[in-house]
Amino acid sequence: MTKMMIRIRSRDGLERLSIDNPHLTIVQLKTLIESQLRVPIANQTLSTNQNLLLAKTVDDLARFTDMANPHAPISGIGIGHGSMIYLSYEGERTVAGPNFNPAGSKMTMDDLIAKQMRVTRQENPHCELVSFDRDAANAFQHYVNDSLAFAVKRGGIMYGTVSPEGKVEVDFIYEPPQHGTEENLVLLRDPDEERLVEAIAMGLGLRKVGFIFTQTIGQNKKDYTLSNAEILQAAELHAEGDLKEWVTAVVKLEVNEEGGADVHFEAFQMSDMCIRLFKEGWFESEVGADADPKLSRMKKDVVVGVKDAKEVDNDFFLVLVKIFDHQGPLSATFPIENRNAPVTMRALKNHRDRARSLPFVKQISDFHLLLLLARFLDVNTDVPALAACVQTQSAVPEGYRLLIDSMASAS
Repeated sequence: MTKMMIRIRSRDGLERLSIDNPHLTIVQLKTLIESQLRVPIANQTLSTNQNLLLAKTVDDLARFTDMANPHAPISGIGIGHGSMIYLSYEGERTVAGPNFNPAGSKMTMDDLIAKQMRVTRQENPHCELVSFDRDAANAFQHYVNDSLAFAVKRGGIMYGTVSPEGKVEVDFIYEPPQHGTEENLVLLRDPDEERLVEAIAMGLGLRKVGFIFTQTIGQNKKDYTLSNAEILQAAELHAEGDLKEWVTAVVKLEVNEEGGADVHFEAFQMSDMCIRLFKEGWFESEVGADADPKLSRMKKDVVVGVKDAKEVDNDFFLVLVKIFDHQGPLSATFPIENRNAPVTMRALKNHRDRARSLPFVKQISDFHLLLLLARFLDVNTDVPALAACVQTQSAVPEGYRLLIDSMASAS
């Protein structure tokens, strides 16, 4: 009989389970997990729903009932070769102990450092949850879905707020100059433009809170959550962001039950160990085309589980974050920077014409519009002052109104 392989994702990353009988019952599957992966049956909760890994309490776990009947066959709930099952378990695994050096052999300094670099699954994110402004999230996903058809990658820097409890709210997404292909995303960052973005954010009372990018249809066929190149890019931006609640969000197409495609958002934090390894230069940054994209390569051995290894499953570096949405203070109807067509003053005139019935401050309550205006204003004084009017929804000084009117009418 042909062997079947099922993928098991737990807090420890992605593992594979070898199965001889495709008609196993759930209790037989749990027995195999106990023998192959060393997790006692009594400690296991299984589900085909990835949200199982976010469950914090016994009550949370009890909500996942799709694999609760021990006598149900796994084939009856659609589990076959290559299927993904999520495993939550209490306690620690019993694994074989590490190999000790024979008496008399000396460990080098590199060996000692590597022993400290123990890569394990990080249980909890520093970010309690991430909430996306609906208009900002829609403006981003509509473009990658309707205009780019998820054929090439696209990315953006997320700005918003962080509450004392670690709740991140994303209120706008800035899309820097970039070049996307099916597999790679190169951000062609413009320091002058980013200074304007930071000045607007300061006036709005917002800050950089994360990185968002898309995965293409071609990538969907690959067996990874994030590729090694995506891990590197996300770690670099997280390290630069210097915020412990920094969020990395992924947008992709997923096939639904009717065979259609739904746009799907996922959010993660890069683990503390991932950021430490990145900052200390452990990652191999030159990744060969023949390298397995599921694995991140290190320059020296690290300890993964109980083994020394130069390659780490990317999932070890990801900490899942819950996603919510909200209606924030800004609109996102103005044309967005650095897309196919340049944004001109004609867009400002059209926008003002459409929004003429709204109060003036409401007409300009759009980050992308403020970015166009900022190119013609003093970055140190005018830009934060105008953005502050938007933040407080207060009257815009006459001088700025006249300037914006003249810019719109000059198109």
